[in-house]
Amino acid sequence: MSETATPEKTLLVSPTRSRSVTETVNGSHRFVIQGYSLAKGMGVGKHIASDNFTVGGYQWAIYFYPDGKNPEDNSTYVSVFIALASEGTDVRALFELTLLDQSGKGKHKVHSHFDRSLESGPYTLKYRGSMWGYKRFFRRALLETSDYLKDDCLKINCTVGVVVSAIDCSRLHSIQVPDSDIGTQFGTLLENMEGSDVIFSVAGERFHAHKLVLAARSPVFRSEFFDGSEGDTQEIIITDMEPKVFKAMLHFIYKDALMEDELVVSSSTSVSSVSDTMTAKLLAAADRYDLGRLRRMCESHLCKDISVNSVARTLALADCFHATELKAACLRFAAENLAAVMRSDGFKYLKESCPSLQSELLKTVAGCEEDCSSGGGKSRSVWAQLSDGGDTNGRRVRQRT
Repeated sequence: MSETATPEKTLLVSPTRSRSVTETVNGSHRFVIQGYSLAKGMGVGKHIASDNFTVGGYQWAIYFYPDGKNPEDNSTYVSVFIALASEGTDVRALFELTLLDQSGKGKHKVHSHFDRSLESGPYTLKYRGSMWGYKRFFRRALLETSDYLKDDCLKINCTVGVVVSAIDCSRLHSIQVPDSDIGTQFGTLLENMEGSDVIFSVAGERFHAHKLVLAARSPVFRSEFFDGSEGDTQEIIITDMEPKVFKAMLHFIYKDALMEDELVVSSSTSVSSVSDTMTAKLLAAADRYDLGRLRRMCESHLCKDISVNSVARTLALADCFHATELKAACLRFAAENLAAVMRSDGFKYLKESCPSLQSELLKTVAGCEEDCSSGGGKSRSVWAQLSDGGDTNGRRVRQRT
């Protein structure tokens, strides 16, 4: 008797798929060259470099050659190049260089790889220091009589598009998760005062709050409420802070954000010193209550306004309130612009009020000198004047005793 074969069941496996996506990660940088006429004559092959900027995980820089890069051109042309300023091998990228028309007519001079077909594909930079650009970017005689040069200033826009490839294995369906609104919810709790269990009296104004929220955000409040004498206190008097500053601090504690309108008004209002600004007072509050993120946010705002005239007082402020990132930025800026900073009123204040910071500035200047490959003689001269107590004109300044 023959056996009947039973057909095997076939397991159906869901099909899979993947997709290779090659695209560019784009980023732009504007390089302003102030004092073009003074840069001329520095020599063929010598350049002015922009600050490094990051695109696609690599560092880049713009090199401007006032006397050209090619000796054979006898300084007839200015040259502009984009250089790979970080370690990398066979970095493929698209580039765009734009010399801005400053007359408002919009007639910019553009050299671009974007939006056009490249026969050989994107440009490949083999190693750090590799460059793409134009030895004959613009005839110098024409440039100096054009609308591209205004008030002895040139503006160059650079766009870099780093080519990256990835495998996209995204699923057919996805569910979007909304952004967190916990800050909004806690902000509502602050605004309607529901469940508040502590009141702060600040120069006659009263602020309702919640001990648990404050304790969760600030180690100082936590210690005061649960380890100190303020545990059962329902009203606390604050004597070392203005009402608007305390209100802004509460806003941050509950919403994890700054009151931007207050900061804009503060920065646009004429004040005698950086320490009188709303941001500086909020930095002091952050230090007082150990609010690390608020401190860093204030540092970021203050860093944007660093100038020759303000850096000395900003440095003193940063040192006073343990703003380490802001302090480092101020020291670096002051070291790089030392001669001008030493002539400012703020530097006189720094020497009289914060002598210890002067020695820290000396160390930063020394570090800058080690990093510089040219121009060291001038910076050493200024450093010697600072360390010896001289002024920028070489005159001896009597030290305070």
